[in-house]
Amino acid sequence: MPWWGVASALLANVLYSTGFVLEKRALAALPALNTRQPARVVGHLLSSPLWLGGSLALAAGFAAQLAVYRTLPLAAAQGIFVSGLVLLLLLSSVVLGERTSGRERQSIVAILVALVLVVASLRGEDARAVARTAPPATLLVIAVPSLAAGLLLYRSAERRARRRHRLPTAGVPYGVAVGLLYGVSSLAIKGVSGLLTTHDVPATAGQLFRSPYPYLLLFTGAAGLVLSQTALQRCRASVIVPVCTTVTCVFTVVCGTVAFGEPLPADPLRLALRLGGTAVAVTVLLALPRHDTPPAPEPRAAASTAHPAPKLRANLPRIPRS
Repeated sequence: MPWWGVASALLANVLYSTGFVLEKRALAALPALNTRQPARVVGHLLSSPLWLGGSLALAAGFAAQLAVYRTLPLAAAQGIFVSGLVLLLLLSSVVLGERTSGRERQSIVAILVALVLVVASLRGEDARAVARTAPPATLLVIAVPSLAAGLLLYRSAERRARRRHRLPTAGVPYGVAVGLLYGVSSLAIKGVSGLLTTHDVPATAGQLFRSPYPYLLLFTGAAGLVLSQTALQRCRASVIVPVCTTVTCVFTVVCGTVAFGEPLPADPLRLALRLGGTAVAVTVLLALPRHDTPPAPEPRAAASTAHPAPKLRANLPRIPRS
């Protein structure tokens, strides 16, 4: 693996983690966002200098990701991107003051182990899939149902969140839905990186715009902006981002194997590692808590509830007996 490809992946991790934390910090000061009003959501976001700084960091991470996909195999790049979760959790704890529960920390560790298994299954593979494109029909067969599933899941989570007397959601459904959108976006970025060249710029531009990649990027970018920022405002970044990253990575590795012609391992051990890692990641996502624990009542409030004050009798005038 070229050293600058690995360095670009690590740089992308730093930029993405920094961008998400800055955006989360900015969202706390903005009015409540509503996905039913996307224009107003964008207007609120553009009015925040801190959010703009975070989005610039994410844009720089996107540029670094293009360089990564030109030098590293798809699944290997995703394995390096996952290491950014550690930095994200550290920043969300220090900057945002978020605390993860013991169960969530165990789930995140299990997710990292699952993705390590997937990356371990790549040992011994060559880089034949680097800078390659996918057949448009195959890509669309994968992308369109995945985008529909992500939008339906997000809508279902929104509907449940609007119910009265419902516990606050931890953000897992939101993270899975946005992860599906970003998974499709990741495949599109991979395709764009395979078409980019400086030899014949007009021919390259024509080939690029005849492909589905820029249009998938445009849709996932616009939809992902509104959905991800709304979810990030409502839920903890230490939950949303790891779940979203995991879904994106697993989706990209599994679907990239099909779309970009990456062969499955012929060795039984490596095949078991890849399939087992994917199964563990999906199982952990299903086991994550769907709701945040409601805050404990204050001691005084609890004491007053446990020992209610005696009712005072009304001072009614006595009726004299005849």
